[in-house]
Order: sequence, then C-alpha cells, then structure tokens
Amino acid sequence: MKLSRKRILSFVAVLLFLIGLIFAAVYLKDLADYKKAVRDTTFSNLDISNVPNGVYVGEYDVDFVYAEVEVTVQNGVITNIAILEHKNGRGKPAEIVTDRILEEQKIDVDAVSGATNSSIVIKKAVENALNGENKK
Repeated sequence: MKLSRKRILSFVAVLLFLIGLIFAAVYLKDLADYKKAVRDTTFSNLDISNVPNGVYVGEYDVDFVYAEVEVTVQNGVITNIAILEHKNGRGKPAEIVTDRILEEQKIDVDAVSGATNSSIVIKKAVENALNGENKK
C-alpha cells in the first residue's frame, strides 16, 4: 500500500500538533506549580537583633523565579544585602525590595508593585540566609 504525499503530510501535521499539546500541558502544569509555590511561601518572625554578626548566603527557588543573596549583619542590624543572582523570568525585577528590608529591618516588607513574585522570592532568600544555614 502506497501512502500519498498529502496523507504523509497530514499525519506529520497531526503528530506535531499533538506534540505541541503535550508541551503546552507540561508548561501549564509547571506554571501552576510555580504559582502555588509562591502563594504557599510564608515568612517566620525572625528577630534580626538575635542574628550573630556575619555574612550569610541564602537562596530560594520556585522554578520560574530564583534568587541568591548575601546578607551582612552587624550588631543585630542588617547592613547590606547583595543580590548574587536573580532569575525573574518574564516578570519585572524586584531588587529594590532589599532597600525596603534594610530600611525597615524586617523581612516581610511590602512587595514591589508589578514584581510581587520576585519580591517574595528575594525576601525568602534573605530569610533563608539569616536562618544561618550558609554563613560565610
């Protein structure tokens, strides 16, 4: 049985369409998982005045958004936050949230408008750093 060129092209088109649907479904699931991870992110009531002097490194990753920070604490005060890496996908950057943390000396500050998810990820990276897991 000989297949016509038209029939082969139709088969290839249908196959490509199905592959595209599979990729779209995987992407949409990943996107839903990312949104849930951001939504489920919580912050502890970390008392910065009890954090020993030092430089701490922390990170937080929710797949589409990632941040790694270096936080310096002197005499119970955050004196510097350096963003070592920030992957914010298609969203706006939220690096200014570190200025808010420094000003207010607390982690759960207001998010940057238009960059809520990145703000949450950066804040959680700061909290993870100050929990002392990766002191330099």
